[in-house]
Amino acid sequence: MKKVFHSADTRGEANHGWLQAKHSFSFANFYNPERMQFGVLRVLNDDVIGPGMGFGAHPHDNMEIITIPLEGTLEHKDSMDNTGVIEADEIQVMSAGTGISHSEYNKSKDQPVSLLQLWVFPHTQNVTPRYDQKNIKDLKTTNSFYPVVTPNPHDSGMWIHQDAWFHLGEFNEETKVKYSIHKPGNGVYIFIIEGEGNVSDQTLSKRDALGLWETESFSITAKKNSKILLLEVPMQQ
Repeated sequence: MKKVFHSADTRGEANHGWLQAKHSFSFANFYNPERMQFGVLRVLNDDVIGPGMGFGAHPHDNMEIITIPLEGTLEHKDSMDNTGVIEADEIQVMSAGTGISHSEYNKSKDQPVSLLQLWVFPHTQNVTPRYDQKNIKDLKTTNSFYPVVTPNPHDSGMWIHQDAWFHLGEFNEETKVKYSIHKPGNGVYIFIIEGEGNVSDQTLSKRDALGLWETESFSITAKKNSKILLLEVPMQQ
């Protein structure tokens, strides 16, 4: 097993007034040649957007973009005429494919919105652009990890054009869980949203992350009142 630890305080940081962003990997003005990506996981941004503010229309192509709101409401508009609002307990997926432009704004005029946005390189180039969002309340299980993103369009969660599996876990008591890799050659990037966990003798606190690869499985102990995101991705494009 190989592993890499990324503590919360080593992430890139940008404060634009209306936007406070933390970057797990090189992004915008944050550049670290040792933190370019984890396998095909290119971006993990931890953003807080001020009331009524947001990103104007901007383009993307050949990227799977997953947005996970943590608090507040986020409004989405895109060049495919999709308009929607997502909030906590929902997930948004956009396959940029041959090209798409979109904007994202904080729907609230008085409360910030907190979100995680992830970019994943797809396994297939130039697919037809696609937008989808889903409420994940019915997927939740207590004190265990449940899948929210998979490669399979017929699964109960969201899907992307990549052999990747994303799981969320919310724990109200200390729980030890074994996780088995779905596809040989994949690795897992473990991100602590809230609380604390322990993996491979490494203690992880809020917003810490640990990447593991060249293993078939591992055990993770989630502490009481923790929320954890597991991102299983291919390690090679």
